[in-house]
Amino acid sequence: MFPREEYQLRMNKTKQKMLEYGVEVLVLSNPSNLCYLTGYNAWSFYVHQVVLVLIDEEEPIWIGREMDAHSARTTTWLDQRRIIPYPDEFVQSTIRHPMDFVANILTDLGQGQRKIGVEMDAFYYTAMCHERITYGLPDAEFKNTSTIVNWVRVIKSDEEIRYMRKAAKIVENAMQSAYDTVNVGVRENDVAAAIYHAQVSGTKEFGGDYTSIVPMLPTGKNTASPHLTWTDRKYVEGDFLTLEIAGCYQRYHTPLARTMSLGKAPESVREVGKVVTEGIRETLAQMKPGVTAEQVEEVWRTSIGKHGFIKASRLGYSIGLSYPPDWGEHTISFRKGDRSLLEPGMTFHLMPGIWFDDFGVEITESVLITDSGVETLTSFTRDVFEKPL
Repeated sequence: MFPREEYQLRMNKTKQKMLEYGVEVLVLSNPSNLCYLTGYNAWSFYVHQVVLVLIDEEEPIWIGREMDAHSARTTTWLDQRRIIPYPDEFVQSTIRHPMDFVANILTDLGQGQRKIGVEMDAFYYTAMCHERITYGLPDAEFKNTSTIVNWVRVIKSDEEIRYMRKAAKIVENAMQSAYDTVNVGVRENDVAAAIYHAQVSGTKEFGGDYTSIVPMLPTGKNTASPHLTWTDRKYVEGDFLTLEIAGCYQRYHTPLARTMSLGKAPESVREVGKVVTEGIRETLAQMKPGVTAEQVEEVWRTSIGKHGFIKASRLGYSIGLSYPPDWGEHTISFRKGDRSLLEPGMTFHLMPGIWFDDFGVEITESVLITDSGVETLTSFTRDVFEKPL
């Protein structure tokens, strides 16, 4: 947990956003936002849970499954009276829904006629959630506030940055463990197991957390599909692969991707690797406060364009606190049309992968915007690694 003062500052910033959006009540279901505002941290997001933020009340309210209420008492800064559990009869029921319970609580609190913001595009706010809460609060005015807290989260505090630096140490260890494990005759799943061990073991000074995305390590022609995971296939001489993983500390993520081969890499992979690393250097040199997200992408696009390459997907995105199934914050993206200004304290996954029909190359960096420029959070060689056999 963070100091109470930090949570209060987060609440104040969230309420400022609420005023900008014109809402008086927030119903948050994204577990990242629940954790950010309250500290709540448990593997309970497979059932419905919310945090309510009322514009005129200092503390938020946690509502969740009865068996998870103790987790809320253990991990949050909330007064116990602000922790309201619902009975287990609401769990995966066909005749009642947790949002019925939430609507009743809001009515009892005199909030039934207010302007209420809900996270319409959050993974955890289902169509049934919206149907039941709007049915239960017919006099309320509902607004889509899917990323209202996400935008508060984009600028990290010093303590958050410290957590991400720890996550960076963990991902460096995990990537090195992968490099050490991959070999002729080794199964892909054994490499994934080595990565998991390093991610959770962390360092001698601090342990690691589970990551929001599983290790992705496609091989050969499958590197054209960056989001494939692993099989039980054994590596053979001449294989090349991409590895996209992350370190996680107290739910704060620092991702990292690299490309390696068993023996000499194919010339096409080596060539693209050089183009990507050059593009990373040129892009990092231009990243600083006041630059827009689309200007960052333009530097990259110009750099790889000199070599005849095009990347259709975005160049990167904001990162930080997260839960499955994604470690992105769903706010700023490095792509044309995103005019968000870079500010000190923002953190991003610079994701300059290039994929073709029959292979792909991934070499990425997690970065922090500083007062004068940009800092890479990890220190791991970007070269395509050719493992001696």
